[in-house]
Amino acid sequence: MIQLGIAPIGWTNDDMPELGKEITFEQCISEMALAGYKGCEVGNKYPKDPIVLKEYLDIRGLTICNQWFSYQLTTQSYEQVKQDFISQLNFLKYFNSEIVGGAECGNTIHGDYNTPISQRKKASDQDWKKLTNGLNELGKIALNDYGIHLSYHHHMGTMIQTMDETDRLLNETQDEYVKLNYDCGHFDFANEDSVMALQKFIGRTTHIHFKDVRKNIKEQVYNDNISFLQAVKLGIYTVPGDGDLDMNALAKIIHENKYKGWIVVEAEQDPSKANPFEYARKGYQFMTETLKF
Repeated sequence: MIQLGIAPIGWTNDDMPELGKEITFEQCISEMALAGYKGCEVGNKYPKDPIVLKEYLDIRGLTICNQWFSYQLTTQSYEQVKQDFISQLNFLKYFNSEIVGGAECGNTIHGDYNTPISQRKKASDQDWKKLTNGLNELGKIALNDYGIHLSYHHHMGTMIQTMDETDRLLNETQDEYVKLNYDCGHFDFANEDSVMALQKFIGRTTHIHFKDVRKNIKEQVYNDNISFLQAVKLGIYTVPGDGDLDMNALAKIIHENKYKGWIVVEAEQDPSKANPFEYARKGYQFMTETLKF
């Protein structure tokens, strides 16, 4: 069964907290529920105590379907990463979540407002070994001890951005323990064919982020050689059906392969320009009425 969720990043941005700083946690989750969603991811305004958070979510008919984890396997000791990872697994287990997401954030530029996307650092073979070995071990802990799938998120500005890098990651990790959090918007931003990528990786995908891309903004980003966060502020991303991606082709692959799991609207925008509730509702209507999710 497919379930529809949404990320709080349309209301408040974790990497740019000035975006939506005036929007409360209560407004965010209330509008998620009003728009029709049944699950959400975790934002920086959410209560850290899972007992408190669950009370807020329960009365709105929401649950936590995934939470980003910033892996630092290339820059921190495995033991330190493991300790932080287990702490997050315990949090997610309280909500019976089946997915833990996130990307390798050692030496990344995606959170640096002033570093252009063209200056992404190239990973060494040693970095690759640290990442793949670490993910295998962490994925084993997540699945065997918690029943949670490690679902790795390829992401602009990080070590794993392109289709080739995603392919290598999946080839060099164990199928059982390392899955994929597919994101059509990040593949398209990386100048990859998002439809071809989904067709290629659907068998390993256990979590999906759906966002649309405004191609004119993407062209501007590459022409002006600016950063990922600047691209977000310009409005490179929007909700499904509001941009230029072939969402119908993506939906066809998802339906034909009988994907079961969450599809999460994760369209980070400046809420002063794109009213979060209006866009959340617009995305939900498009996904249910047009894409038949």
